[in-house]
Amino acid sequence: MKFDVVTIFPEFFAGPLEASLLGRARARGLVEVTLRDLREYTNDPHRSVDDEPYGGGVGMVMKPEPWFVAVEAIGGWERARRILLSPAGRRLDQELVAELASSPHVILMCGRYEGIDERVAEGLATEEVSIGDYVIAGGEAAAVVLIDAVARLIPGVVKEPASVEEESFGPTGLLDHPHYTRPPEFRGMKVPDVLLGGNHAEIAAWRRREALERTKRRRPDLLGPDLNLAP
Repeated sequence: MKFDVVTIFPEFFAGPLEASLLGRARARGLVEVTLRDLREYTNDPHRSVDDEPYGGGVGMVMKPEPWFVAVEAIGGWERARRILLSPAGRRLDQELVAELASSPHVILMCGRYEGIDERVAEGLATEEVSIGDYVIAGGEAAAVVLIDAVARLIPGVVKEPASVEEESFGPTGLLDHPHYTRPPEFRGMKVPDVLLGGNHAEIAAWRRREALERTKRRRPDLLGPDLNLAP
């Protein structure tokens, strides 16, 4: 899968893209990420990417011209999903992550300052995506979150595919069940006896109950009418 990321801070991505799963996935050719510096697509000596907003107000607005030039310079951009990362966009959830994982090419546009000229959203992006109901300094952190979430669903990136299927927001629609490892007791806190007994049917039933109970307590909004709640 191929990602192109357009940003004025390409150095932001050095650590996240080189570490852990993403770093290994890139090294194996499972995920390709190309960083494109928006300032390289400007046409003035100061490499300006922003200007004062029409109508007045505080802050600066990113100009449309560099975005169009930068994205249209990417091979195959017409067929790619072109995502503008914005707090006004569709909320990133596991359903959208799965959609994107089936797309061969995704272009991510990382805004800064007060915002991006609306004509980029109207005439260049195919969609807008938000990682949550809050505002961060720019789209770079959101791009890392999106790439990391999508990459995990690409075959071969995660060593054990079952671990992806069984975690939170997977096919069950529930939060993940609690996990434990050695030692069996730590500072007075004990591992549930059922996990030590070796009965796989009982363990599976316990995990299902715990996942359901955790979801009821923490994210009741996930318990929609179509969710299978059978123990």
